[in-house]
Amino acid sequence: MLRKIKLFAVVIRREIWIYFLKKRVGGYKGKIFVGGKTKLTKNTFLGNNVSFNGMTVAGVGKLTIGNNFHSGTDCLIITSNHNYKGEKVPYDETHIVKEVVIGDNVWLGSRVIILGGVTVGEGAIVQAGAMVHKDVPNCAIVGGNPAQIITYRDIEKYEKLKQEGKFH
Repeated sequence: MLRKIKLFAVVIRREIWIYFLKKRVGGYKGKIFVGGKTKLTKNTFLGNNVSFNGMTVAGVGKLTIGNNFHSGTDCLIITSNHNYKGEKVPYDETHIVKEVVIGDNVWLGSRVIILGGVTVGEGAIVQAGAMVHKDVPNCAIVGGNPAQIITYRDIEKYEKLKQEGKFH
């Protein structure tokens, strides 16, 4: 009985997270799953079937996340930074805004960092611990600090699964 009560509490907590996340973001198109502490901004726009297992969005820039997105734990996306070229040191009060776009069917491993101004292409996979500072091509698998292309998905298989509607 105690196990059922604990499971019920976990489910209720997730539903509460999802409720507040939907209130916080700029827009969403459908199903959202939250499995870990997630902090998004009003400038975040979500596709359908997105899954967060722990994500923080820092900054005031726009973040667009496509359909069938999945994140590991402790991911960070930075959409703006301080202006170090201004009239004060180490930086002034202004922010340099840099949009981030994440395509459909993207998977981020745990502890991924994505800097502003980056587009992560459709079907890309970003390995755990990667620091992404430049665009990631469609279906690329990247990793490291800074992130580099390691290989690519089997694009024929990817397209076949996509056409068959086999999404996680």
